[in-house]
Amino acid sequence: MNHLILLFSLFLAPAFADKESQKTNQNFSSNNASHKRLKRDWIWNQMHIKEEIDTPLPHHVGKITSSVRNNNAKYIIEGEYANTIFKVEETSGDVYAFERLDREKKAEYELTALIIDRRNNQSLEPPSKFIIKVYDINDNVPVFVQKVFNGSVPEMSPVGTSVTKVTAVDADDPTVTGHATVTYQVIKGDEYFTVDDSGVISTTRADLDRENQSTYEIIVKAKDAPGSSGDSSTATVIITLTDINDNFPVFKHPSFHFKVPENISVGGEVGRVKVEDVDEPQHRNTKYSFVRGDYRDTFEIVANPFTNEGIIRPKKPLDFEKVAEYRFGIEATDPTVDLRYFKSGGSRSISTVTIEVTDVDEPPVFTKLPYEFKVRENDPEIRTLGSVWAHDPDAAKRKIRFIRRRASPNGDYIRVSDTGIIQLPKPLDREFSSSYNITVAAQEILEDGHLSDRESHAQVHVIVTDENDNAPELVYPEEPRVCENAAPGKVIIRISATDKDEISPRGFFKYSLATEDSNFSLVENYDNTANITVKYGQFNRELAKIHYLPVIISDNGDPELSSTNTLVISVCKCNEKGNFTFCEERAKQVGVSIQALVAIFICIFTIIVFFAVITLLILLRKRHKKDLSGLGRNVAEIHEQLVTYDEEGGGEMDTTSYDVSVLNSVRKNGIKPEAVPSPYAQVQKPPGNITSGAGEMEMMIEVKKDEADNDRDLLPYDTLHIYGYEGAESIAESLSSLESGSSDSDIDYDFLNDWGPRFKMLAELYGSEPNEDFVY
Repeated sequence: MNHLILLFSLFLAPAFADKESQKTNQNFSSNNASHKRLKRDWIWNQMHIKEEIDTPLPHHVGKITSSVRNNNAKYIIEGEYANTIFKVEETSGDVYAFERLDREKKAEYELTALIIDRRNNQSLEPPSKFIIKVYDINDNVPVFVQKVFNGSVPEMSPVGTSVTKVTAVDADDPTVTGHATVTYQVIKGDEYFTVDDSGVISTTRADLDRENQSTYEIIVKAKDAPGSSGDSSTATVIITLTDINDNFPVFKHPSFHFKVPENISVGGEVGRVKVEDVDEPQHRNTKYSFVRGDYRDTFEIVANPFTNEGIIRPKKPLDFEKVAEYRFGIEATDPTVDLRYFKSGGSRSISTVTIEVTDVDEPPVFTKLPYEFKVRENDPEIRTLGSVWAHDPDAAKRKIRFIRRRASPNGDYIRVSDTGIIQLPKPLDREFSSSYNITVAAQEILEDGHLSDRESHAQVHVIVTDENDNAPELVYPEEPRVCENAAPGKVIIRISATDKDEISPRGFFKYSLATEDSNFSLVENYDNTANITVKYGQFNRELAKIHYLPVIISDNGDPELSSTNTLVISVCKCNEKGNFTFCEERAKQVGVSIQALVAIFICIFTIIVFFAVITLLILLRKRHKKDLSGLGRNVAEIHEQLVTYDEEGGGEMDTTSYDVSVLNSVRKNGIKPEAVPSPYAQVQKPPGNITSGAGEMEMMIEVKKDEADNDRDLLPYDTLHIYGYEGAESIAESLSSLESGSSDSDIDYDFLNDWGPRFKMLAELYGSEPNEDFVY
């Protein structure tokens, strides 16, 4: 120990000597002293202590010393753990630990050593830091970083295939040999897997089959200090075998039977065959094929990628009358199976399929699709183009009726008879439409004469060939003009033509002038155009400001057709550069089509007829009312008769002519005139049940007479006399309701004519025209 202290002092002496030298120089420079201070230094041994010492506390750590020779010197330590875990004996410098230390919690402690004068607490030496290291002992068991590990490996993998890696850590000092070394061992499942010292788990067998066992649970132990029987820890490892495609599909049934109607569409589903594949879905790639049987080209089997089922579909139309049953063998296989792991001894998976076709009532079948006919346009001799034909494919062999369903263009241009004959009611015009299409429906005639609801359709296409029946027409340019001083040969305009017929393959249009007696000439361009040029030059605007040039255009058709078209050319004033300066405006031609004229005439004729009917009705009504008024009598005579109504004259005949009970009965039966204020609304009728209309009128007259007699504000005249006639000079004129027929009332009293002879007089009075005199 003394040697260690001596060596430690030798190493530390130069450093402290430098510090003392610096301090000495400073003292000399400041105090100008002539003496030199003696060299002093810290002296202590390197401090170490083992962890988890089981001897009684405190535990001696080491000793700090200084070269200072002072009886009053005192050692102290400072730092985070000073005077708590570590304490120093102040006179000897011995350092003690008052707690058991754990290296795994803290491996080093840094403290500061000081030596002071106990009298004034002045430092005798500069402080010095030192470190206490805790020595490790193998007191920790390796611990796995997780309790459960997961790994996977493909099934049927070779021996030694890596699966996963486990890890355990030891908290002891790894720099100490054997303290942190971890070794692994499989203690459960070692017949399938093994683990090396690095924790890598690998397989020990090559026949691990996922279909037999898909997961394995093994236990791995970790321990340190190889060869020792120290403590250890364990962890669980769950290993999953991933699937590989090593199994062929197998049919679930040795045979399959399906029924399907004969009218199933091509590509429709007949049925599904099912197989079983023990591999996982991503490794199920079943392929189906025919191995024996007839009519194998009639069907196909397509694998469903989701269910792995085989879907049988027809590739051709089925016909019960031809083949009623299909029987063939099919095989299921998987071309992606890894043959390295294929289990030998498996047989081929073959199954028998029977498809029974059932009979259905099928629609008629056309013998030819589509139908196409050609016809010359405007040919009046062609009435029949041909025919369509369909037959009943069923055993009943019913008769067929044909019906036209749709037409393009729409109209009665092409007809079809019940027996399928295609007819033309009138010649076709290619310029209207170059082709005509109709849809013909075929329906079976049932035993009861009705048509079946099932029908089939055929398209009939009629092509109209062209005949040269239209002459070419001039494509009118926009206002051709020429200068009045134009030179000969000046091109005025280039003209072209169009033809509704097909362009003749024999050449172009031919242009010519209808007359040579003009100041214009025509030059062919031989490209279906021609130039109009000035022939002599110098036009005279005083003689003609507009020239009408007839141009003849002919085609090269068979027969050759031509048309004469008028070209209107204006003669204009021009400047020296030949630019137009002034031209007369032409009168714009406004044309109306024949269809528009016909529509206008129809509208005018309809309006004229309407007004004529209205006028005739008005005249007839006036004449009817005049005839009714001729049956009446003079108004004055009627007034006179009413005024003297209280006379005893004719007795019962006067009252029976106006039976009030009939009027009352009509009112009770629902025929009510327009609601107007009643002039007798305030009359209090006497009690009693009066049945006679004449007695009711007599009572009313008596009441009104009594009112007039008792009212002193009125003249003492008879009530009927006052209300009946006021005289010709009265401003108010007559107030009698008997003249309501000539009033402005809106009530129509023509219904009185329907009430019989008793109301004939009232009908004549109230139905007369205003201001008309009655005639006898």
